[in-house]
Amino acid sequence: MKKVLNISLANRSFTLEEDAYKRLSDYLEHFRTRLAASSSIPYTQNAEVMEDLESRIAELFAQEVGSDGRVVSIGLVDRVTRQLGMPDGKPESPASEPYSPTADSAPAKKKIYRDYDNKRIAGVCSGLAVYLDVDIVLIRVLMLVALVAGSAGFWIYIICWIAIPKAVTATQKCEMHGLPVTAENLARFAQTQKK
Repeated sequence: MKKVLNISLANRSFTLEEDAYKRLSDYLEHFRTRLAASSSIPYTQNAEVMEDLESRIAELFAQEVGSDGRVVSIGLVDRVTRQLGMPDGKPESPASEPYSPTADSAPAKKKIYRDYDNKRIAGVCSGLAVYLDVDIVLIRVLMLVALVAGSAGFWIYIICWIAIPKAVTATQKCEMHGLPVTAENLARFAQTQKK
């Protein structure tokens, strides 16, 4: 008989076996120290990366155990932590196998967001350029031609500005670029994240 614990992870409740809880706690603490040591980003952004990481872990747990109240085992915790990796891309310990982004996860799908890191006005053109995987200058020139040709360009830009969400968190930036939401990618985009 195994002891189980009820925890809250990213505002979701999960039941974990005691050894799975210990492994998850160790991983999060180890991740936190490696993130602080490997990057020069401010503490507040480290906290945001940790929130994103916990949210992603909760999402992966929910996909596996669903809403029927099954218990999260140590095997699931190992699989999720191996999938997410560490912020510097190195394995958790010398004994663990290196992380391969394609080993445990399906290819990430791109989502459209406004790219506020490369914005001129609202990030619409830069977001479209990232989504379509074309040069940002081409999109800006096309938008300018549409604006000069008539009022349709103006209204297209305004509608996109309203309809397309802004990429704020590191998770959204990973989704915008079509990258898997791993610890290494979260840490990379947290460095460019603005308050």
